[in-house]
Amino acid sequence: MDYVVRAETPAVELYQRLRVGAGLSPKSTEAATAGLAGSWYAVVAYHGDRPIGMGRVIGDGGTAFQIVDMCVLPEHQGRGAGKKIMAALVDRKYGFAETAPASVGMALRL
Repeated sequence: MDYVVRAETPAVELYQRLRVGAGLSPKSTEAATAGLAGSWYAVVAYHGDRPIGMGRVIGDGGTAFQIVDMCVLPEHQGRGAGKKIMAALVDRKYGFAETAPASVGMALRL
């Protein structure tokens, strides 16, 4: 299947729909609105004109950046869309590198 990845921050409703549709935890409209505003870079993957996946880069602007919200709807998983999303995020040249086992990240879910 042909997938196109566009550099864009998803609308709140699309963000919520893609997360839940791909099996990630739901986010409230308030949380999604605040979180999306903090995106450094975001992409949405399309199959035709239908959004089927996304990913974002968040960070502090100086020392730490993280790829989050990587998701692809189940009917499109295993067909290369996720690889295209990740490539688009990494191609931003933020210098992502594996840190384990030297360091391990932690997260707090609100």
